[in-house]
Amino acid sequence: MKNKPINRRDFLKTAAGIGIASAIASEKVLAALTDPNKPTQEKTLPQVPRRLLGRAKITVPALSFGAMFDIVENQIMLHKTLEWGVNYWDTAHSYAGGNSEIGIGMFLGKYPEKRKGIFLVTKASGAKNGEEIRDRLKTSLERMKTDYIDLYYGIHSLKDPDHLTESLGQLAADLKDKGLIKYFGFTTHRNMTECLNAAAKFDWIDAIMTSYNYRLMQDEKFMAAVDACRNRGIAIIAMKTQGHRSDMGSDNLLYERFLQKGFTDGQAKIKVTLADDRLASACVGMKNVATLTSNVAAVLDKTELSQADLDFMKTYAKQTCSGYCSACGACSKVTSDMPYVSDVMRSLMYHRKYGDKALARQVFADVRKHINAPVNSFDYSRAEKICPNRIPISSLMNQAQKILA
Repeated sequence: MKNKPINRRDFLKTAAGIGIASAIASEKVLAALTDPNKPTQEKTLPQVPRRLLGRAKITVPALSFGAMFDIVENQIMLHKTLEWGVNYWDTAHSYAGGNSEIGIGMFLGKYPEKRKGIFLVTKASGAKNGEEIRDRLKTSLERMKTDYIDLYYGIHSLKDPDHLTESLGQLAADLKDKGLIKYFGFTTHRNMTECLNAAAKFDWIDAIMTSYNYRLMQDEKFMAAVDACRNRGIAIIAMKTQGHRSDMGSDNLLYERFLQKGFTDGQAKIKVTLADDRLASACVGMKNVATLTSNVAAVLDKTELSQADLDFMKTYAKQTCSGYCSACGACSKVTSDMPYVSDVMRSLMYHRKYGDKALARQVFADVRKHINAPVNSFDYSRAEKICPNRIPISSLMNQAQKILA
């Protein structure tokens, strides 16, 4: 049976159900989406809005492309991001075993003229000192066939603010002087508040990518730390914008509420995050054209969330916090023999919410390298008592051990 071509009326009727009608109502966009494997001419589609990158005198797209997967096998995504103006590409030395950076290198090797129009970001995954940071950077430059990185995260997943040393600042200055990088910073999704407060004391940190979502926006101490960084001129890049829980709970209430407004709960989460003008960009993992299109639509859509919507999300965040690990680090202080609770929670989230079982097992395996016993063999009773979200840690550790070990 031949596929029946979709007409414009049917397309927009369907699109309204997922919140993209307002963003892709032109015939050119419709033509592009009917054949997602064929790149269209750049600049023919609506372009995502841009924001200042902290104190830097440049702008970046409000939505950035998280390339935490094998780009070698998915070159079409690079073409498609540029069509929408999503030219901020975020990768890392470790992503997809190196195939994320290698895939970008394949693209830039074929289209070297496009390099100047791309804001390229990568990270020194696993580097423990200055020498390893330099080695990671050298490899990343070679893989991606470029002479420089626009934004380099010298620490990938900062947990301890004591690692922000003056020697690291001197290294950043040296890399800039040599023209190898333009801007320097770090990423963090654990103990974020302390890491951000520490960063605000330095003038050599240009950008920070941190977990940031409607749940974390209810944390006054975290938001104060964000303010401290922004007052210093440090750009804040949001990640983990969906605020997924580690348990089996669903977001059906959010879905039902926002579907009536013409967009999904996922789009609503991006919209409420980017409503905060302290953010330079929201970095979202997008493995396929459908996800990219949906996220772009959320950014382009002019519909503003009402105060009632924001109040609803605030209440919902509080009511469902028992399944969300904010990686505050509190539990690590009372479980010194197993200070990786938030990492295990993240692995469960990757498995259950992202559907990325390989990544989930990788994160879980990294935890097991540092401990000599199953993760469910430790006593988490004190950690559960001080957890601000009252997470049933013991139960989730049992589930992680069963699913991911």
